[in-house]
Amino acid sequence: MRKIYEQDVEDIATGASFMGAGGGGDPYVGKLMAKSAIKRGNPVSLISVDELDPEAIYAPVACMGAPSVMTEKFPKGDEFQRVLQAVADQQHKKIGGIFPSEAGGVNSMIPFVLGAQTGIPVVDVDSMGRAFPELQMTTLHLAGVTVSPMAITDEKGNMGLLDTVTDKWAELLARDMTVEMGATAVVSLYSTTGEKLQEAGIAGILTKCQQVGQIVRQHSKGHDWQLQQLHEITNSLHLFDGKVVDVSQTTSGGFNHGQITIDGLNSFSGKTMTIDYQNENLVAHVDGQLAASVPDLICLADIDSLTPFTAEDVRYGKRMAVFGLPCDEKWRTPAGIETVGPRYFGYDYDYQPVEELAKERG
Repeated sequence: MRKIYEQDVEDIATGASFMGAGGGGDPYVGKLMAKSAIKRGNPVSLISVDELDPEAIYAPVACMGAPSVMTEKFPKGDEFQRVLQAVADQQHKKIGGIFPSEAGGVNSMIPFVLGAQTGIPVVDVDSMGRAFPELQMTTLHLAGVTVSPMAITDEKGNMGLLDTVTDKWAELLARDMTVEMGATAVVSLYSTTGEKLQEAGIAGILTKCQQVGQIVRQHSKGHDWQLQQLHEITNSLHLFDGKVVDVSQTTSGGFNHGQITIDGLNSFSGKTMTIDYQNENLVAHVDGQLAASVPDLICLADIDSLTPFTAEDVRYGKRMAVFGLPCDEKWRTPAGIETVGPRYFGYDYDYQPVEELAKERG
């Protein structure tokens, strides 16, 4: 167990913005909420999965909806406790700890807000090892943990409780509710025992995000040092350097959909990369050849400082580096590929690991 301070929050938010693979919401909004809550509330403790009580119940709380809307429609602040209490009441049990559903700028910060509000410890684990756009896309789902009981609420106080026959049904129903709530909502779901969370979660993800954030913050040590450290922590592959020449985006059905086009710079001069996204980056091609796809991570950062970008931050003229990160092995199983592979998102090709694609391209 260790205490979390404001600098820790800064570093975790930065690193989670990178690990969110373009999604997970605006890190600036998330860290402002967390730092404010820590200043006014209880000290926040971060515990490892090795410290979990196998019999106790642990639950995530997260924002759901279109990340671009979250930059203008902030949570009021009391939604997090409301959904967590609703899930606890449904099971007639006390919540032993909270954790982020995904690594992402906003959603990695919500447990720290809630921890400061309630004194409940935050667990160093998530259920994706990155961010994904739909509710059934978790390693808890792969391990048989159900999304129900699920609570959903908004800043106005509307509250819904869902008990669905499948996790996909929860996604469909909650997505419609989120759209009616203004394209963003707060949810709690996938509550589970400490024993199951140890087996099915992605352990240590908040510590990894913090390490990435520390690398970005120490830019005075030089770009080469940053790249080397980033590779050692994340096994990242440097896929591309370039300048953004086109961005198209629409918001529909509670998601951001779009494509980014980048003209190559440095050793990638003369080449063009395109990245498709649905909240999170899905597939990247260089001159029409596949360079990376879900469930591997496609992460964006400033070409000089390595400050990460979310997809909604990308603008014409930005110079950025693109990295491919191997996903957690839980996603490289047949069930994982079926749940989040490229064919699920409508692409007519099979998943290939990013490191194999890099070897093919030479």
